[in-house]
Order: sequence, then C-alpha cells, then structure tokens
Amino acid sequence: MSVLRAAFSLRYALVTGPALLALAAFAALVLHLGADWMLWPVALAAAGVTALGVYDLTQTRHAVLRNYPVAAHLRFLLESIRPEMRQYFFEGDKDGAPFPRDKRAIVYQRAKKELDKRPFGTQFDVYQEQYEWLHHSITPRPPVGHEAMRVMVGAGTRLPYAASLLNISAMSYGALSANAIRALNRGAKAGGFYHDTGEGGVSPWHREAGGDLVWELGSGYFGARAADGGFDAGLFAEAAADPQIRMVELKLSQGAKPGHGGVLPAAKVTAEIARIRGVPIGQDCVSPASHAGFSTPIGLLEFVARMRDLSGGKPAGFKLCIGHPWEFMAICKAMVETGITPDFIVVDGKEGGTGAAPLEFMDHIGMPLRDGLTFVHNALVGVGLRDRVRIGASGKITSAFDMAKVLALGADWCNAARGFMFAVGCIQAQACHTGECPTGVATQDPLRQRGIVVPDKADRVANFHRNTLHALAELVAAAGLSHPSELRPHHFLRRTDADRVLSFDALYEQLQTGQLLADPGSSPRFAEAWARSRADSFARVA
Repeated sequence: MSVLRAAFSLRYALVTGPALLALAAFAALVLHLGADWMLWPVALAAAGVTALGVYDLTQTRHAVLRNYPVAAHLRFLLESIRPEMRQYFFEGDKDGAPFPRDKRAIVYQRAKKELDKRPFGTQFDVYQEQYEWLHHSITPRPPVGHEAMRVMVGAGTRLPYAASLLNISAMSYGALSANAIRALNRGAKAGGFYHDTGEGGVSPWHREAGGDLVWELGSGYFGARAADGGFDAGLFAEAAADPQIRMVELKLSQGAKPGHGGVLPAAKVTAEIARIRGVPIGQDCVSPASHAGFSTPIGLLEFVARMRDLSGGKPAGFKLCIGHPWEFMAICKAMVETGITPDFIVVDGKEGGTGAAPLEFMDHIGMPLRDGLTFVHNALVGVGLRDRVRIGASGKITSAFDMAKVLALGADWCNAARGFMFAVGCIQAQACHTGECPTGVATQDPLRQRGIVVPDKADRVANFHRNTLHALAELVAAAGLSHPSELRPHHFLRRTDADRVLSFDALYEQLQTGQLLADPGSSPRFAEAWARSRADSFARVA
C-alpha cells in the first residue's frame, strides 16, 4: 500500500513521471510504432532520472531525499553555493532566520562526525552589543572525559540517578513521529543519557531500545489518567515501576506556551494514541491549563512527594517556565515550612520551541531561560535549600557554549530538544503543526516518516551528544577548570555597550546562602516577591 501511495503522490512525480515516460518510449521502440532514434535520448534521460529517484528512495543518510527524491537535490545544490546563496535561500536575514545558521551547522557537523572547524576567525562582531565570551586561562587543564560529566539526582532517594550533563528534552509521541522517537531513544541508549517523554506518555517507541526515560506527567495525566480526567495513583504506580523510567517529572508549564492548555482533536485520537494516553477513542483529548491534583504550593510539593513514593523511590521533580515571581517564592516558602523538597526542578525558558502555539505566547509570555534560571537558583540559595535540589535547564541550548553559560548561572545539567531534532533530520521547515513535515520528524504520516532511517539517525543522536560534551570539556579546560561544575558567573562577560563590558555576576544578582531567611529586604530583585508570597497560596499577597 505504501508503494502505491508513493507512486501516486505528487512528491514522487519526478520519479514516476520519467519512469512512465521511459517505459512508453521503450515500448514504442520495441513495438516499432513509428519511433525513430530521437526517442533514445529521451528514454535514456528519463531512465537516468528514474534511477536517481530509486536511489534517493532507498538511500539511508538523507531523510529529505527519501521523501522528495530527485527534487530535493536542488536544496543540496543551493546549499553548496556558499556562503551568499546558502544564506539567502536557507537562512533568511538576521531578524527573519528561524535559528542561527552557525548553530544549525554545528549540530549537523557533530551529528555526522564531520569537521566542526572553520577558517578566517569569528563570524561575530566582537564590538557589537550583547557579544559574549568566556575567560580563558594561561594555565589550561587537560579536558575531562565526557563519561565523568554526570550529576547525581535524588541522592537521598532509594533509586538515585546519575544524569548526563546533556539530555533529550521533552517531546511527546504524537508531536514527533514513531521513527523520530525510536531514533532518539536508541541514541540515548547508545550514549548513556536520558530521553524525556514529554507529556504525551510513554509509548512503545520509547521502550523499544531501552534507553533511560524521564516520564513527564502533565495536566492531562496521560498514562495515569482516571476516567474523569484526574490523576490515578494506581495507574501511575504501575507504569512508573518500569525500570526504564529513571525519574518522574511533573510538568507545570513549558516555555513556548506557559499558562496555555491544549486540545488534540477527536479526529486525531487514534486507537494507538488513545491507548497510550488513557483517553477514549474519537473524543477530544484535553490538556487543561492548570492541574486538578493540587491548588497550593504545599499541595504541589505533596503531589511531587507522592509521585516519588508511588514510583518506588525514584527521583521526582517538576518543570516550569517562571511567570509571577511570587509564585515560585511561595513554593520556596512551602519547602521551608514543610521540609518537603523536590529532587530536581527543570527551568524551561520562554525561548523553548514547540510544534504549535499562539504567536503571542511564543513571543511575549514567560521568562527567558537565563532570567528564570538565575531566579530559581538564587531563590533556593536564599532559603538554604540549593544543596537539596538539582536544577536542569532547557531552552534553545544547542552548543557547548550554550551549556557552559547556563551551567555557570546555576544549572546542574541541560536538556535540549532542537539540537537532537536536527540530529534526527529536522531541517526546520516549520511545518510541524501541519502534519506535513518533509523529513518525517514531526508527522504521523507513515509515508513521510519512512524518511527517517532509525539506525542511521540514532548514531547521529549519540554523535551529537558525545561531540558536544567533548567540546564542553575543551571549553572548561581552556578556562583552567577541571569540571563543568566549577563554572561560575564571573567566568563570562557580555558587551553591554560599545565601551562597556560586564561579567555575568554583575548582570545577575547572586544571593548568599540563607539570605532570604535572614534579611529578605536586602535583595532588590527578590524582596517584593518574597513579601508578596505565602506557602499556602499561589495568590499574590496584597
């Protein structure tokens, strides 16, 4: 059936058309239907195009060629005309480009194990505002192996987890195709890092390769959903017992559309999706904007503690994009009052991506990663609990330098979605919400997702992870440090004006341990949020 669909698909017209023309020409010649030698060049050319198309359909390295045989060669031809034509056709202007060219290029190079070096120096204007750099040392250290770049999460739990410093961020099955999920998890298994399921639940494609999983539980409670749409503790305990699930994460919000729920229309709720998510077939699948399982900061912490217990003692935490500052301060006060702390918090920046979200939410709702990360880190320091809570960071992290900056600002590890999607084959066609992804990454169309050859793309996922951590180790060594955990805000500088440079510790306020408890009014950034918060309510205190 897929072959028939391919034959009659417009995407394959450049293969099937010449093939039919070649067959007709040869038939005419064989049957002597008035054909002469002029048909031979036509037939041979058509046969050549057909052969190229067949090769494109069967090769395993390029997803776009498998889905758009022959035609996609135009893309590679234009790509080869550098740098002007490539920039014009694929990158847009500085303000319009979906993602910086140099960052996409470095992901592809590291995923394919190509040389990630370039001549002629930096492509940045080092005297332009916002340019950033890392101090290096006159006495650099030998780079540490990427195997040593791990952080222990949930040290006080029965089943702590040693997480890599770089992991796959939350992307649900349904948003991504089965083959994309399979390639990501197989790569995570090979590289020894975790794969966040996203709130869509744990699918068979997550389980196939056996890579480490972090089960993200959203407001729809998919995979642990009661008949009324609430949380089913029994279903959660049964599912979380799977040894492949290493940590459990409660999603409060995501950076791309914080405070916004979602609806999967009834027409898209297939039998497979219904089974995975625990919802009825043929009915709208709703992810509410807020959780039904709790309504106060103390209730949130009790819910996370319950997830830890139900999972058999696995590390439990939550993910959020920071919004009202007093709401996170209320959570900190609840930690102090109850003694209940999550094992980890993942801070998602508003620059994080998604398959589809209202433009206003993507552009203007939520706190950017660095601001949210420094707020969470310093708030925990200020209440004396930073040593009990690990922090992950996600939001447009694709390079070792991106990682180094957020590690210096308080993160213990990083999650990336975009970079791993590029490794799987995404070309940022921005058709995720249409179901017509040209490379098969963000679609449920079986004909399109055949473009992803799982073993090949899994290798690229593992390569990107390994080579990015290697680059991070080299950056850290150049700074004269032994491990990424030694990075601090004073190691980084930013040009804030043509003749003014500030270090990150001057740009982002750093609290002392217990400062908010001892003297909450001493910090301009935190004083009002502290005064406006209370442990038993998310509401702003008047």
